[in-house]
Amino acid sequence: MAKQQKKTVTGRVLHDPVKDKLRPIFPLDLSKCSTIDQLVRAMGDTAFTGRQIGDAADVLEAMARDKDCFVVMTLSGALTVGKMGLVFCDLIESGIVKAIVSTGALMAHGLVEATGYSHFRYNDKMDDRELFHAGYNRVYDSLEPEVNLDHVEEVMDKVLDEWEAEDVVCSWKIHRRIGEYLHKTMPGRGILKSAYEHNVPVFVPAFSDSELGIDFALHKIARQRDKRPLLRFDPFEDFEKFADTMLATKRMGIFTVGGGVPRNWSQQFGVYAELLARRGYKKLPLKRYNYGLRICPEPVHWGGLSGSTYTEAVSWGKFVPPEEGGKFAEVFDDATVALPLVVGAVLERIGYFKRDKRRVPRLQSNLQKEN
Repeated sequence: MAKQQKKTVTGRVLHDPVKDKLRPIFPLDLSKCSTIDQLVRAMGDTAFTGRQIGDAADVLEAMARDKDCFVVMTLSGALTVGKMGLVFCDLIESGIVKAIVSTGALMAHGLVEATGYSHFRYNDKMDDRELFHAGYNRVYDSLEPEVNLDHVEEVMDKVLDEWEAEDVVCSWKIHRRIGEYLHKTMPGRGILKSAYEHNVPVFVPAFSDSELGIDFALHKIARQRDKRPLLRFDPFEDFEKFADTMLATKRMGIFTVGGGVPRNWSQQFGVYAELLARRGYKKLPLKRYNYGLRICPEPVHWGGLSGSTYTEAVSWGKFVPPEEGGKFAEVFDDATVALPLVVGAVLERIGYFKRDKRRVPRLQSNLQKEN
């Protein structure tokens, strides 16, 4: 801060904030905001959670514009039931997100959407016992009909019936094959369809903790019944694919919505890379995330990873410290509020919505490259 000469009778030296180069904040003037980006930029000049959303958009934009940055998006919570699925499609189709690590439930509910089925509003006058008998599964204020999940099992069976027993199963392979099935058979958009079309791997570390995991278990019983060779699921196929992918990057960014296993599994890559070097398995430099953005209302004082700060993660060797160039933002808010604002603003900034007509040729070239 700039030096001030005068001292008051109470001993305080009253500084000039302009000379100290402090950044002013401003009232939110909605009359000047006609786009999502304008609103989010204006919120960034306010305070509290509004400012967090503005700062988050700046960090996501930095990731998006860094051509050497490989961005991983981690997802938890019932965000596809919460109707955020097309936002994730936009992040994939815009080229911002290069890999996804998710809960299995989120992908299963997203598959419901992608195959043309719907979720419904819950009325708090409904009795949960009656909902069970009627086949309506409640997710807070929304309903997932059980018939939707029966349809998901049909899709899984079609995919797994064609799986050769010699080919080891893991989550990213399953999700890629589901995405291919959607690409060939379904006209609408969906996370796994977009991921397949843009060669974005989707990892689910806790795969058995999901509807798709249950469907895999049921498919095993069906194979036993029909005396067919059983499929072998190996989660370390996911681990090694993710590690090899991240080791090949120049810089890394992580965009976390929620927390839980997807966040921890993705962040522990830095620890794994450090141990590879320190314990003599490979010669390689530290591999830490250069960027971090998380949207999660979990407070830090519970001690869980979902609420831990990026500063804490620096101590584990997971992130580049801010003093060395690390860029981070954290939004303590409901993702169904913060996510559309942050993502919508950044997609406007990079001109994504103006490039809709050019998305088809890009899609074709990606598929040709993969095949």
